[in-house]
Parts: sequence; structure tokens; C-alpha cells
Amino acid sequence: MEKLILTCAVTGAEVTKKDNPAVPYTPQELADSSAAAVEAGAAVIHLHVRHDDGTPAHEAAIFRKTVDLIRKKVDPIIMVSTGGAVGMTVEQRVEGLEAGTEMASLTTGTVNFGNDVFWNAPDLVEKIARAIQARGAKPEIEVFDAGMIDNAAALVKKGLLTPPLAYQFVLGVPGGLGASARALTFLADSVPPGSTWTVAGVGRHQFTMAAHAILMGGNVRVGLEDNVYLRKGVLARSNAELVERAARIAGEFEREIATPAEARRLLGLKLGLEGGG
Repeated sequence: MEKLILTCAVTGAEVTKKDNPAVPYTPQELADSSAAAVEAGAAVIHLHVRHDDGTPAHEAAIFRKTVDLIRKKVDPIIMVSTGGAVGMTVEQRVEGLEAGTEMASLTTGTVNFGNDVFWNAPDLVEKIARAIQARGAKPEIEVFDAGMIDNAAALVKKGLLTPPLAYQFVLGVPGGLGASARALTFLADSVPPGSTWTVAGVGRHQFTMAAHAILMGGNVRVGLEDNVYLRKGVLARSNAELVERAARIAGEFEREIATPAEARRLLGLKLGLEGGG
């Protein structure tokens, strides 16, 4: 079985310090939290950015500053989010690509997202896919429901995605596919041969889904974007603490953790980054 790639989603667009004081906002907070997560075992940092007051941000300058601060400390694979926050325009959602990172997320369909709608019409998805392609970054296909795998296959036929693809199964969002072993197995069996896949269990499902993925040969995403608790009723003190718990679970099943360099090889990335990708 290949080594386990741990991704840390250090902040998102929804959770705030009111939910957990450890949620990072500023570029420096994000860099410090990312560095600690990498030292705990994360090979990939999934990156949203915030304004200093915690509201979701999209500005390229904030992404660049944050990425630069992270790289001064550690050398993970940095994956900028093109999901942004509900209601952002496509132009706002692709600004983070200007930071010159190795990977970028790409959601390939619309999904109900709690009380909102995360809108990803086909033309919008194609625009984002072209923007990622133009920057030379590797997309990670964000899958909130099963049809998004078929939508990614259609993008391959149009030449907007190049196999082998990397998939992220986001399970447990109210309105999306639920978090269960059955759902995860179905999704893992649905992606093309040679693909890599990761699972992000939302909220209380984070570590249950992590355990299933570890045993199945998949990869794992944890972090305060998806879940603010270490265990029931106990707030996580940091992103690193969530990464550490995932690494401990992997250790119980003798699944080794991939370094950033090893993760680059497994994901088909260049073994280094000079000036952006």
C-alpha cells in the first residue's frame, strides 16, 4: 500500500474563532498554523484566505502573502481553493491562482451547502478549469456528490483535465453525499484506474472517514475548515492536533505517512517548485 498523504485544510469560509479560537485568519496565523501542521505530518496544505476580521477573502495579494510566509517556514504542496465562499464570482474564485501554487481545487458540480447553494454550473466549472490549466497547476477534483465524478470525466474529454486525476471526496456536508463507508467505497470504485483519492469527513465524521480511507489505501484530509473538534465535546487546540490524531490512527494500522517530496511523486507533481506552478 502506498504511503498516506495527509492534507490539512487550515481554514475555510464558514468557521470562525467563535466556533474555535484556533481558527486562523491572518496570513501570519495561516502560515504558523500551516507550518505546525506540516511538522505534524501534513504534506498538503489546502488554502483559503481571510480578511483580518475573519470574513472570507479572495484577493491575490492576500494569497501571495500567505503562500510566501508558508514557504519561508516549510515546503508542503500548497493547494489554493477556487471554491472561495458561497456567492463569490468566478473572477474572485480564481484570484488565488496568482500565488503560483502546485495544486488548486476544482469543484465539478453544484450542491446544496447547508442553507446555501454552492453554484458550479458547467460553464463556470470550465472557466475555472481553464484558469487552473493556464497556470500549470494540478487540479484536485472536489466531489460533494457522485455525479461530480462523471462531470470530471466530461472535462477530460474536452481536454480541460489531464489524467491521472486527483479526487477529494467531501462527505457529510448537509445537502451533499452523506459520510458512510458505503458512500466512500462507491466513490473510490467509481474513479478511473490510476487516480488518487482523498476523503474529507465533515464535522463528527472526520476521523471515522479517515480510518476508512487509511484501510482502503486512500488519503486523508483533516483540518479546522471541516471540523473544529478533536473528539466529541473537545475543541481542537490547533490544526496540528488534528493532523497528529490522523497520523496516530494511520500508525495503528502501520500505514506510513508521506513526506511532501513523496506526496509530490505520488501525485505526479514536480519534485520542487521554483517561481510557481
